Amino acid sequence: MNCAISGEVPEVPVVSTKSGLLFERRLIESHISEYGKCPVTGGPLTIDDIVPIKSGKVIKPKLLHTASIPGLLGTFQNEWDGLMLSNFALEQQLHTARQELSHALYQHDSACRVIARLKKERDEARQLLAEVERHIPAAPEAVTANPPLSNGKRANGDEEMGPDAKKLCPGISADIITELTDCNAALSQKRKKRQIPETLASIDALGRFTQLSSHPLHKTNKPGISSMDILHSKDVIATGGVDATTVIFDRPSGQILSTLTGHSKKVTSVKFVGDSDLVLTASADKTVRVWRNSGDGQYACGHTLNDHSEEVRAVTVHATNKYFVSASLDSTWCFYDLSSGLCLAKVSDDSEKVDYTAAAFHPDGLILGTGTSQSVVKIWDVKSQASVARFDGHTGEVTSISFSENGYFLATAAEDGVKLWDLRKLRNFRSFLSADANSVEFDPSGSYLGIAASDIRLYQTASVKAEWNLIKSLPDLSGTGKATCVKFGPDAQYVAVGSMDRNLRIFGLPGDEKANAGDDSAQES
Repeated sequence: MNCAISGEVPEVPVVSTKSGLLFERRLIESHISEYGKCPVTGGPLTIDDIVPIKSGKVIKPKLLHTASIPGLLGTFQNEWDGLMLSNFALEQQLHTARQELSHALYQHDSACRVIARLKKERDEARQLLAEVERHIPAAPEAVTANPPLSNGKRANGDEEMGPDAKKLCPGISADIITELTDCNAALSQKRKKRQIPETLASIDALGRFTQLSSHPLHKTNKPGISSMDILHSKDVIATGGVDATTVIFDRPSGQILSTLTGHSKKVTSVKFVGDSDLVLTASADKTVRVWRNSGDGQYACGHTLNDHSEEVRAVTVHATNKYFVSASLDSTWCFYDLSSGLCLAKVSDDSEKVDYTAAAFHPDGLILGTGTSQSVVKIWDVKSQASVARFDGHTGEVTSISFSENGYFLATAAEDGVKLWDLRKLRNFRSFLSADANSVEFDPSGSYLGIAASDIRLYQTASVKAEWNLIKSLPDLSGTGKATCVKFGPDAQYVAVGSMDRNLRIFGLPGDEKANAGDDSAQES
């Protein structure tokens, strides 16, 4: 007897009292509850119309393929194959999910980088716009003919042009020459009474100098510090970099005060103007910029000077702090009025064509020294702008020059080393062999001489006939093998060194040794 619905032997058989058909109880009850009629005849049918039938327990026969061992093995094999296929499909889905996740993370990282770059470009654009707005003068109420420009150059209609279509400079006036002469007399008189400061670091202290700190100031993609200057009154250091920026750094706190951006190529020279908040920078982009502290620690460009036609290699400030000179590879040096940014004189040597690579004022201010790429050192009379002396003997480009504070000695650096010149007899009296010397510097007291080359050497100054003793040789820790600039800190208490990596390094006495050195000097006094 089989169920009229499933066609199989029912486990719990029931019979319909209306049709007499046999059903599986769970099947017919489910059908009645859903349709309320007989599934075969279609007539009305209720639960009360079905009657259970008592029967023995039905044992279902085993399937044929499970009745033998080979059949069981086959069944197991089929189930194993199904499991493997399912596992493979899951692994494929996992791999696809991982790829999608990796792609999504990559897109997110790229988006973050793009957003960061756009924000940086936006901030730089805002800064440049702010600088441009500061440089553009307000529109005058009444139109005046040929108003002066804020960058130190006159309007086109007001420029006096020479026969060779070059701008004529007004020249150094008699009043300015009188001012320079008076400054020279005052400084010369003061120098006669000069005494070495008691706080000056001793020779023994310099001999124990070691690296105190290293500060990464410039960008990593264009490393290199090409120039440096120190404002002794505030112990602030300015560094000019290959990355076209100038960094103002507070040495005691180890903090960057400001970063000056505006040049398009490397900064070749940087100078503080006396004890003021003015900074001069020269660049390979053929310009000189005058920067002024706006009061909030940020520096704004007051003048952009474009009087040179080639790379500007050096700037040097006159002792009056009212005038400065720039020297360029275009074979000229320019004398500027600092307040107006006006080029008063543009000087070249008609006797020979030389490219100027270094420049420095004599401490008294009436003599200018210039170094050239033709290995010649020229001495100029500032009042007449005439070349009054020349020193030959170097090999290669003259990279740096420095006058001693006493006004008697001139130190010059070049590829063959450093030479010392006696300005009274106009002769070379001593040479230091140091391949590829990049910088030479007397300390403000004139007691020590620093040389930057493949290492940094500190010498004790002496007279023409006496020996200039080597006090300390400091290694170039940059790994580039090229120290580019060296400067003495206030009272020679430390030495600042720039190299062709992006780090400014400070050499001096550690704290405990510095305290001991101070006690020793106090006892001696």
